[in-house]
Amino acid sequence: MSSILLAVPSKGRLEEASREAFAKVGLKIDRPGGARSYLGTIDALPDVTVRFLSASEIARELISGKIDLGITGEDLIHEAAETGIDQVVIAKPLNFGQADVVVALPNSWIDVTAMRDLADVASDYRHRHGQWLRVATKYVNLTRRYFAAHGIAEYRIVESLGATEAAPASGAAELIVDITSSGSTLKANELKVPQEGVILQSEANLVVSKTAGWSDEKRSQLEKLLTYFGDSVAQSALGSL
Repeated sequence: MSSILLAVPSKGRLEEASREAFAKVGLKIDRPGGARSYLGTIDALPDVTVRFLSASEIARELISGKIDLGITGEDLIHEAAETGIDQVVIAKPLNFGQADVVVALPNSWIDVTAMRDLADVASDYRHRHGQWLRVATKYVNLTRRYFAAHGIAEYRIVESLGATEAAPASGAAELIVDITSSGSTLKANELKVPQEGVILQSEANLVVSKTAGWSDEKRSQLEKLLTYFGDSVAQSALGSL
């Protein structure tokens, strides 16, 4: 008998909040091997296999169909693949992990108040300095798509491996694209978000893969699991597969 494969964030607050969200509807997720184990179980649904992965890996595996459903952010689905959001169903927002993906630039750029100003700034910067405007980010795909939509072409991406907000002050980049929940870190680094600078509002969601192999048996198992979150959740998700 084939089983549903559910992926849950593997550590930190995301893991805790994910397990709390499932426990709240009567689905306690156990991790028998402790924090070092990547496998879990749900006693109420013995046909469901739980895997613990990073949130970004969950997004990629959902898009490819290697897992059936999982908990991850919409920002990571969009970042993982250009058409990633079309390969999944957002079954249920889980009301945690809220954050925005934003464009942020130094407060000292007083003439830049909206995204429409950046195209002119980028062109002027290249002519004055002989180099492209640099954008530090971990969200490479989201940045490229959003900048293209706003007609901004004269820039280059500096992939950020550390604290992205510090890039302008350190001279590593002129502006950033990053995720923020309260805005306090941006403020501490003297950065501002221009008008239309919010690329995406995201939160943790229960997401179903459209590309996984959905036999009648697995659809039945999925329906049973999703019904714990409400009949309407199950019906809507199954109707979108």
